[in-house]
Amino acid sequence: MTLKILWFIPTHGDSRYLGTSRGGRHADFSYFKQVAVAADTLGYEGVLLPTGRSCEDPWTVASSLIDATRRLKFLVALRPGLVQPVQQARVAATFDRLSGGRLLVNLVTGGDADELEGDGLFLNHADRYQLSTEFLTIWREVLARSHHGEPLDFAGEQLKVRGAKVIYPPVQAPYPPLFFGGSSPEAHELAAQQLDTYLTWGEPPAAVAAKLADIRERAARYGRTLNFGIRLHVIVRETEEAAWAAAGELIQHLDPATVAAAQKKFAAMDSVGQRRMAALHGGQYDPGNIRKGLEVAPNLWAGVGLVRGGAGTALVGNPEQVAARIREYADLGLQYFILSGYPHLEEAYRFAELVFPLLPLGVREKLVQPESIAGQPQDRLPPSGGGTPQAFQGARYTGPFGEIVANTYLPKSAAAS
Repeated sequence: MTLKILWFIPTHGDSRYLGTSRGGRHADFSYFKQVAVAADTLGYEGVLLPTGRSCEDPWTVASSLIDATRRLKFLVALRPGLVQPVQQARVAATFDRLSGGRLLVNLVTGGDADELEGDGLFLNHADRYQLSTEFLTIWREVLARSHHGEPLDFAGEQLKVRGAKVIYPPVQAPYPPLFFGGSSPEAHELAAQQLDTYLTWGEPPAAVAAKLADIRERAARYGRTLNFGIRLHVIVRETEEAAWAAAGELIQHLDPATVAAAQKKFAAMDSVGQRRMAALHGGQYDPGNIRKGLEVAPNLWAGVGLVRGGAGTALVGNPEQVAARIREYADLGLQYFILSGYPHLEEAYRFAELVFPLLPLGVREKLVQPESIAGQPQDRLPPSGGGTPQAFQGARYTGPFGEIVANTYLPKSAAAS
């Protein structure tokens, strides 16, 4: 299986340190564009844009980045109950057409009742999933029919349409791929029925395996199969010691009051996935030993979740360790890895440079350092097959790579040295 690696556009802010304004970065369009262009240039499959009241609107931001990128895909949120399904289907079709088929869609049912009520949605957990089921049924069908000009009639418990049409169909048929993450039984059932790719947050491999087994079993009842993915942070450095030191630096300015306030808020949510994230660490940590109680599996660290909602775990280690953990998840059947790191611009480069060469990636055209491909001259393209690590087949050189020495000498490649 070739892996697909996505990065993250930090539309709710970026920083060198969690839980404090120290090291905070001004996250505006210019910065989002820098991150997107970096991900596009490096060869990431796409980027996830988060959603919620703490974020800039993901559809607006993603649309603004279409022309700044060439092949980057955008994983953008659907929020049932906040918009109507046919209207949202038109938005998705337009985005897909204008981007040349670069839209991925992420269903987000929401897990914070206070936030949802602030946006005008007053439904409990079970009713939100019923709404999401009907929303997706309309959304999928109206887009599928748009390729043939057929109208749709649908009557559910919460949603109803008559003669619904999308005149301009999306590029991707029958509709842009649908992603979704949720840990409750209702979420698993919805994924089994209607979604294309199920995403889990970064739980230990055994817990992830159990979730995937349940979803596979449910999907089989409908004669369906799904793709799978995972959402993680990454802290990779050239040595294991440096990686754990960087993890410690990330939370070095946290204070107990901030952690307690964040955990209290997370506990009030009705998201099963959020409760599972919080249970990994219980809001407890030892500043003198950041691995104690937070390394919940080899190289899997729950320190991010002390103050960050949603994805709260990070892979921490040297490139070989991080690649090994990714392969361990891949062996469970995970193909999509949606990653992020603080700050997002620098870490996008760091991860690509250190870990991409170690993974079987379905990477599109990208810039690579010649030492990543042992024995290949700098002025030659790698062959289309054989003798080249799979991650770099079809790559394009623009070298020389590195700083020219004394105005004359090309920097030595690792392979040559």
